[in-house]
Amino acid sequence: MSKLPSLKNLSYLLALHQHQNFNRAAQACHVSQSTLSSGIQNLEEQLGCQLIERDHKSFLFTGMGEEVVDQARRILTATEELLYFAQSQGKIMEGPLRMGCIPTIAPFILGDLSKSLQRNYDKLSLNIREDTTANLLHLLRNGELDVVVLALPMDIQGNQSYVLGRDPFKLVMHKQLAESLPEPIDYSQLPDQSIFLLEREHCLTGHAVAACELAESVKINPFTATSLHSLVQMADAGRGATFIPQMAIDRGILNGTDLVALQPKGQQASREIGLIYRPTTNRRQTFRKLAECIADLLPERLLQ
Repeated sequence: MSKLPSLKNLSYLLALHQHQNFNRAAQACHVSQSTLSSGIQNLEEQLGCQLIERDHKSFLFTGMGEEVVDQARRILTATEELLYFAQSQGKIMEGPLRMGCIPTIAPFILGDLSKSLQRNYDKLSLNIREDTTANLLHLLRNGELDVVVLALPMDIQGNQSYVLGRDPFKLVMHKQLAESLPEPIDYSQLPDQSIFLLEREHCLTGHAVAACELAESVKINPFTATSLHSLVQMADAGRGATFIPQMAIDRGILNGTDLVALQPKGQQASREIGLIYRPTTNRRQTFRKLAECIADLLPERLLQ
């Protein structure tokens, strides 16, 4: 058998693909630029194909180079998982675990989740990253995260998932506004620009608008919030309304405000919470255990 490509050279290739610059890629790998360049040239010789087209000022990845990058990413991710497995001696809830979580979930489960894992699985080292759905799925695909917690429905890009539970939405409204409206409250009765929402980068906005059947855009205030806590403050100060998930209400996000929580229009005004992982992983048992721990913290458990 011909000599196999080294993991180090594969990591050089991935770094170059990520940074799109030889100098920055070399710095990320803590090697010289010439070492990184030589490693990639050696990889091309071993594979017998051109991965990068170069000239004296620029470069681009060939079609084969893009394919090799995808294969290399899977190889390095599988190698990392093998290392974790060996370090934990096959014990599924030991060793490092890199989890991503979106900002409209993270603040309301991570404290309780960390305490639960510390109490029951103290040899599991949970490293958490909070980011948007798009960024977390990208990091999962690139092998930089092992698992991510997202709100569904969502295109999970060919990954697999556990549906953990359901998180209902509530129509949260300033009490003076609520007292001025007849019941049951209809969105058409609300003042124009009285409904505050998150920035479009947050998937909760789309989920809430769809689930709660809000169709009148004239009711939406043009100023948007960057977090649920900011959203609550905007609705409170503006004597308006918004949509807040039950998990945030259960953990006291409305404390100290003049807001009241009401049942919104819509038979299934809720979002589902999912645990997303790559289909190629060999850590399904670990993720199943983690899924059970998270499902126990949600307003309505769906995981069987």
